[in-house]
Amino acid sequence: MSDDFRTMCGGLFHEIGNHMHMVLSTSLGDHVSARMMSIILEDGRFYFQTDRTMRKYRQLVGNPRVALCINNLQVEGLCEELGRPVDHELFRRRFASCFPGSFTAYSGLSDERLFAVSPTFIQRWIYEDGIPYVERFDFMAQEYEKKPYVGR
Repeated sequence: MSDDFRTMCGGLFHEIGNHMHMVLSTSLGDHVSARMMSIILEDGRFYFQTDRTMRKYRQLVGNPRVALCINNLQVEGLCEELGRPVDHELFRRRFASCFPGSFTAYSGLSDERLFAVSPTFIQRWIYEDGIPYVERFDFMAQEYEKKPYVGR
């Protein structure tokens, strides 16, 4: 990762914070679905848990390409299953601290699985002095750009 791209990503991730609720969109075949998820952000990856009996689990296993969204931020990425949430110390500690109700109710269930999304592309709308800008982070090309939005 280039130093400039790394610096801009670090600033973005710091601004986002280490946990949030985001919309997760998944698809398989002709079926697309979306739902709100409790997310942990660590080392530039977005982590969440779900049950193996859920539709989203089947979609994630069949198609690892996902999208996450919160406010003016859109994330596209590749999702990877990591095992049981309780077997991953960092996730377990952070999730228990940030989302104690969900941790207590779900993290220890036998069918619960942990996923990590590695971003491939992030786009964000920002406003400076009332002027809209679009920021783009291309993780594949390791390129960052910020351009004023000019409607046509």
